Amino acid sequence: MEISLIVVLVIALALFFDFTNGFHDTANAMATPIATGAIKPKTAVTLAAILNLIGAFLSTEVATTISGGLINEGDNGFSIGPEIIFAGLMGAVVWNMLTWLLGLPSSSSHALFGGLIGAAIAGAGFGVVNYGTVVSKVLLPALVAPVIAGLAAYLCTKLAYWITKRPSGVSSPKRGGFRVGQIFSSSLVALAHGTNDAQKTMGVITLALVASNLQESGSHVHIWVITACALAIALGTYVGGWRIIATMGTGLTEVKPAQGFSAESSTAAAILASSHLGFALSTTQVASGSVIGSGLGRKGASVQWRTAGKIATGWLFTLPCAAVVGALAAALTYLGTLGLVLVAVIGFGVVLLIWWLSRKNVIGPNHAVSDVDEAGAAVNIPTKKQRRKMRKAQRRAEREETERMAHEARKKADRRQAPAGTTADGTSTSAEETR
Repeated sequence: MEISLIVVLVIALALFFDFTNGFHDTANAMATPIATGAIKPKTAVTLAAILNLIGAFLSTEVATTISGGLINEGDNGFSIGPEIIFAGLMGAVVWNMLTWLLGLPSSSSHALFGGLIGAAIAGAGFGVVNYGTVVSKVLLPALVAPVIAGLAAYLCTKLAYWITKRPSGVSSPKRGGFRVGQIFSSSLVALAHGTNDAQKTMGVITLALVASNLQESGSHVHIWVITACALAIALGTYVGGWRIIATMGTGLTEVKPAQGFSAESSTAAAILASSHLGFALSTTQVASGSVIGSGLGRKGASVQWRTAGKIATGWLFTLPCAAVVGALAAALTYLGTLGLVLVAVIGFGVVLLIWWLSRKNVIGPNHAVSDVDEAGAAVNIPTKKQRRKMRKAQRRAEREETERMAHEARKKADRRQAPAGTTADGTSTSAEETR
């Protein structure tokens, strides 16, 4: 059976979403080891990409959840078509790109679910959604998992500092060992990310194949689908979403190696458990909860609650906003071929606009490293606001130095021009003093 053009477009857009998922969620595994100097930035994203690739082949439980259960299909439900899937994917892609531009670690999973749900509702009304699956497999894990991961990271951080406790003012060489531990814990998170997030795109492509009668409902995910999705998310991870890495690594709290190790271990445990149970968990929410928990667990650390609030707001709006975009795109698809063309052109036009806007304020690997005295290798990278203050202070110092030098030059000139027997201020001196 031949594959139609719309199925090809759906597969291409799904793989592009998988690519954005990769660079959007690289921070989940590598933000903290980069921040503490445990792994060099480029090495970190390369390692994460390889492990994402491997992890994508380990399980397909989440893909089964996506491809069969989110939307009520069959004789008594909605016959979802590839056009609806294309519209839903466009909603997810646009939201992913927007939150990446803002540096917000939002949930790629919820963006995907929101886009598909909105497109399905536009096609057949609110009754088409299997709300039981949405609550049990999506919303409930989204509420519970970050709290559990944060609590686990809090306790692990307390334990790590208790084990390596030291007299006040004395450095502990034991804590430097957590830098080595971070290499393994972050690798485990990257592996877990591949087992969970790549499957979401596998599920979407499988859903499109089933909808086009190219695959039987309930059958296994094809190996070529697994391979393509694994490569797409690995490539996106290698690109590295430095904006979100900077937010996760340095924007929420000042991360020390012991904290990073605790956060990564908690994140990996939560993600691997959810993958085994078939929960389409947001790895971003789990990782963010772990970072906040580790910040609360270290004595003297502070959590940037304003940044945390912005991230939480992004989580709150992700699913409904992606649903709105998906619904609007689905409405256009009813215009036929013209509608599909409009969805593709407008969608990719928005993506290009976001990319162009991102070039005005480029965020690179050097922005993802924080000041970490226990690691001894990290460098404090000032924020944009701090850099602006530093430039103002430097200009002010330069002006003051210029004025001082000009004043000294005027005083020297006045001395040279003053007649013998007088000083520059006009007071009399003796001949010997003049000589």
